[in-house]
Amino acid sequence: MSPGVDKETELSDRIETFLAELKRGGNGRGSAETARQTAGLLRRITAQARWGNAGELMDIIRKEGKRMVLAQSSETTVGNTVRRVLKIIREEYSRLRGRSEETDQQESLHKLLTSGGLNEDFSAHVPALRANVIEVINELLTELEGTLDNIAMQALEHIHSNEVIMTVGRSRTVEAFLKDAARKRKFHVIVAECAPFCQGHEMAASLSKDGIETTVITDAAIFAVMSRVNKVIIGTQTILANGGLRAVSGTHTLALAAKHHSTPLIVCAPMFKLTPQFPNEEDTFHKFVSPQEVLPFTEGSEPNCKARGLQTSRVRNPIP
Repeated sequence: MSPGVDKETELSDRIETFLAELKRGGNGRGSAETARQTAGLLRRITAQARWGNAGELMDIIRKEGKRMVLAQSSETTVGNTVRRVLKIIREEYSRLRGRSEETDQQESLHKLLTSGGLNEDFSAHVPALRANVIEVINELLTELEGTLDNIAMQALEHIHSNEVIMTVGRSRTVEAFLKDAARKRKFHVIVAECAPFCQGHEMAASLSKDGIETTVITDAAIFAVMSRVNKVIIGTQTILANGGLRAVSGTHTLALAAKHHSTPLIVCAPMFKLTPQFPNEEDTFHKFVSPQEVLPFTEGSEPNCKARGLQTSRVRNPIP
């Protein structure tokens, strides 16, 4: 077997392994790790796949990107990373052919007005394209690795001494943000538990270990406690095209309570969570998991069902 065939087989295996992990929900990986792994796989595809020009490369990236998105449609960072890499390919192709971004914008507007669409030719062979695209994807990976630190560095601009901060559930970004501020300032954090999974308990335990004064409350107590809060800081899984968020259960309640009390609300999110999708694309965001956390299976046994009138009950546990 030739080395070229070996590389193609290895690449195909890596793609299938990544797709299998996405279908299983990412094995507990966060959005940042998913974005890094997606970019790393697309870099490998760029380096090892057979293509002769930018058009062929973009067709390969689109094809594999669609498979990745379909494997886990609720994880928007995959599609965002694919779109970012496609933009990198277009920009490097234009730059290597001696066309500036400003010229491209002017020509694009002219084409849009005259021909009704953009039909740029990507069929020309550019020898340095592969190396340049890989180099820019490497820069993208470096950027993704530093997103958490870059957001955390801004914490002191938003959190002041003796403030009461409220958050909900557990967000790695918010956790790093609060811990960075705690190095120089003392403040109190109130964490809504985020039922039924109660990730807020883990968040509170982690903050307490770093010496941050922390209080855990139930989701039902959010409105009652909000009058004491100076600032609300939350994370999100996706920032939608209309400015809406797709976040953990209880975030909407928290936002409404903050609005009622005129409490500032800060969303900590990196660029790769921005998506062109709209919230009316409901099928994209539907995801249900086992209802065990809402109503344990032991409660559904025949004696309990009859005693509590649960014979005809349907229990659902939707997650973002």
